[in-house]
Amino acid sequence: MWGIIPAAGNGTRIQPLAFSKELLPVGSRLDASGIERPRAVSEYLIERMVRGGATKICFVISPWKSDILQYYGGTVGDVDLAYVCQAGAAGLCDAIFRAVPLIPEHEPVIVGLPDTIWFPADALARLPDDRLSFLLFPVERPELFDAVELDADGRVQAIQVKSPDARSNWIWGAFKMPGATLHALHRLWLRRERADEFIGTLVNAWLAEGNAAWGVRAGSSYVDVGTLNGYREAMRLLGGQAAAPAPAHAAVEKRTGSARLEGNTV
Repeated sequence: MWGIIPAAGNGTRIQPLAFSKELLPVGSRLDASGIERPRAVSEYLIERMVRGGATKICFVISPWKSDILQYYGGTVGDVDLAYVCQAGAAGLCDAIFRAVPLIPEHEPVIVGLPDTIWFPADALARLPDDRLSFLLFPVERPELFDAVELDADGRVQAIQVKSPDARSNWIWGAFKMPGATLHALHRLWLRRERADEFIGTLVNAWLAEGNAAWGVRAGSSYVDVGTLNGYREAMRLLGGQAAAPAPAHAAVEKRTGSARLEGNTV
């Protein structure tokens, strides 16, 4: 199973930083020597993807984000990393589809956002492999996110992209689909002349053509760390979680520093 992490954005909401926003220290973890170290925000998503079954992860980065490659190197524990380039910040759809040449149609794929922290950490395992499905979280202000409206059977009726009139307080935080569905969405995006910046508008077009998507209300808490307020909320959220070591398969190995980073202590 592949994981795709779109990480080419400029991070203007939390600038200035001297590094990519995906490496923003949030919380901490224990290294192999038991020493507490800062933890990059994107490590949380990687851990969750691995728990959800990802065996390969592709970072989509811009040309000036080589610090992400230097930080993670070629592996995360037993999981291989690949990197593809998005020349400019052209939207989430463009970023995700940069990885299409790597993804075979017979393999499932997970997509998540690297500047978010959410719980439970194993929620991705609740998503089925055989259909387009969104991991949903309840929030107080759905108008700031992409709200997902479901029918009684859990089918997605519509995605309201940052709508002040959002009809649901459940938002998507990550999603999974078969590789064949990723390729089909890519073809639809091309037919629509790459007009969709957000995945929500593309999925609405997908639904309008008679296709289906599902939502799974398995999330309990969700924070976007891309703003100062979100950063503060993430620290409060992590502070409320019981400190516990991360599983061995969630360790992060930095080839550039020969250090193995482990743990989930905050």
